[in-house]
Amino acid sequence: MEFKTALFYAFAAIMILAATRVITARNPVHAALFLVLAFFSAAGIWMLLEAEFLAIVLVLVYVGAVMVLFLFVVMMLDIDTGRLRENFWSYLPVASFVGVIIVLEMAAVLWKSFLSFDTQAVAAGNIGGTKELGILIFTKYVYGFEIAAAILLVAIVAAVALTLRKRKDTKHFDPADAVRVKRNDRLKIVKIAPVTTRGQVEAGSAENKETP
Repeated sequence: MEFKTALFYAFAAIMILAATRVITARNPVHAALFLVLAFFSAAGIWMLLEAEFLAIVLVLVYVGAVMVLFLFVVMMLDIDTGRLRENFWSYLPVASFVGVIIVLEMAAVLWKSFLSFDTQAVAAGNIGGTKELGILIFTKYVYGFEIAAAILLVAIVAAVALTLRKRKDTKHFDPADAVRVKRNDRLKIVKIAPVTTRGQVEAGSAENKETP
């Protein structure tokens, strides 16, 4: 067995064990850490397949950004893990059925690729480089790339719109009304007759002295 083949089986075994622990770990933080280990193992497999760009993106984006944010959210929220684990094994038949369907679909798609693995490996070349990926994305798959970007933009706007809540205890104003305001609307001069209270106070104090 070659060294690269041994590394592939080692990374694959670690990734399968880590993925299993993600769904079986009782502590959410431990599950997130096992998911990080699974991502690193997948990145190692991508490196063995000479897809360096995909491996680096997997580590930087998912491990460095998504999983760190997920860990912060899990540690900041007070999650009742005991309540979440209630009736956990009751969902095992449905989860097993869905898992078997996913495995069969992946096997049906990849079976011909496994049979012709040698010819595809030679034709693939250095597909993992940034130059080759950029050429493919912006030439052959440019429409799919633009459609995916539009779908992500719509998803971001929808998430912001669904989570936006107007608070009643906050004050806000319309900037258009502030621009259209006039001087007379802001300032009004009112003439008031002068009133002196000094003489009244002295007269009142004198009357208080005269009363027995």
